[in-house]
Amino acid sequence: MFVQFFMRCAILLLTLFAASCFAQVTPKSVTVPVTLDHNRIIIDVYLPLADGTQKRVRAWVDTGNVDLWMDERVAKFLGLVYTGESQGEILGAKVRPAQPPHDVTVAGMKISFEGVKESRVMASDSIAPGSSAEINLPSTVLRHYDLAMDYVNRELTLATPGQIKFTGASAKAFVNPSNGLIQVPAKIADQTYSLTLDLGACFSMLAGDVFQSLRKSHPAWPHMTGSVGNAIFWGMPGEATAESVLLPSIQYGSATIKNVGASELPAEFMKFYRERTGAETSGLIGGNALLNYKVGIDYAHATVYFDPLSKFEAPGMDVVGLTLRPEVDERYTVIGVPLFAGKPTVAGVKPGDILIAVDKVPAKGSTMGQIWSLLGGSPGDKRVLTLERDGKQFNVTAVVRRFLPIGHAPPPKGHRTH
Repeated sequence: MFVQFFMRCAILLLTLFAASCFAQVTPKSVTVPVTLDHNRIIIDVYLPLADGTQKRVRAWVDTGNVDLWMDERVAKFLGLVYTGESQGEILGAKVRPAQPPHDVTVAGMKISFEGVKESRVMASDSIAPGSSAEINLPSTVLRHYDLAMDYVNRELTLATPGQIKFTGASAKAFVNPSNGLIQVPAKIADQTYSLTLDLGACFSMLAGDVFQSLRKSHPAWPHMTGSVGNAIFWGMPGEATAESVLLPSIQYGSATIKNVGASELPAEFMKFYRERTGAETSGLIGGNALLNYKVGIDYAHATVYFDPLSKFEAPGMDVVGLTLRPEVDERYTVIGVPLFAGKPTVAGVKPGDILIAVDKVPAKGSTMGQIWSLLGGSPGDKRVLTLERDGKQFNVTAVVRRFLPIGHAPPPKGHRTH
């Protein structure tokens, strides 16, 4: 009898211990390493599979996107059911709606997708050409958490509300309660604006009316026509002739950010973007402006934090002057050759050429960040490009140029930094 009683007590204690351990499996706060690829925040997330195991995939943390995206492989892993036919193509890949997953896991912490109405599934190997991400964490998901992105140390912290001890100067913001998009007051050249805090964007952008007004009022600010480097979002046709300018400084909330490159947002996209923000906005601040900061977002209290951890200032965008489009088949197409000192930055290259390799390193399958790392360097450095035109390959030697240079040194004669 005593033995049986002892065994029952032992089993009860073991059960309580196991339950206690299980309850501790899901932490309230996690900090994970970040791959900053083309200024985009990429982290590991784990998908819950039907057999109780997990599958690791790459995820894009995007505070400026309200929609949940994934590729077909992730939808298959999660066993999601498609809820409609194709909705057309985006960036060259067909898109279908599907039911959303319940959650994913980041370093043992469950990230709930409660409130997400549908997934948008791309028929490709990632959620965007030139990216390694197969799923994203959109603002509609992130708004239920605290977030801190340390750009200097390449770390991201996600936590339940109240768990992060934010550092840096704070600023009140407007957070759209329905989708989590964040508007922060800003001042550029003594003019007041409201700009979205978009940690998913590679480059900052301004509405056309704001952009053109600043360009007209400040013609000496460095500018360029034709996107290169981080200024390329997707390689859309308009990016071959898109304008960019170097803003000497932006007073963004409590932070004064110096030498911020910004492109002009197309009017049709700006209208769509303003509808989603639920407030007047004049553009967005992207990752290029935040590389010296630890940025905190307290969604519950509509407050953002900017903690400057570095004073490094890049002298400009030092890259080979090509406008590239990443394709669904993982190749890169030249869609434009910007001018430098009145001449094409790379002689012998035409729109439609396919970039095969840079200094014999294959371009196909590379991410946007990897491609621009290969095409970067110091001004005057040379890169041997292998391209393909009409089925034939050829080589050209390209020189690294400095676009949107900071400082007061006058540009070369005839140089429009484009």
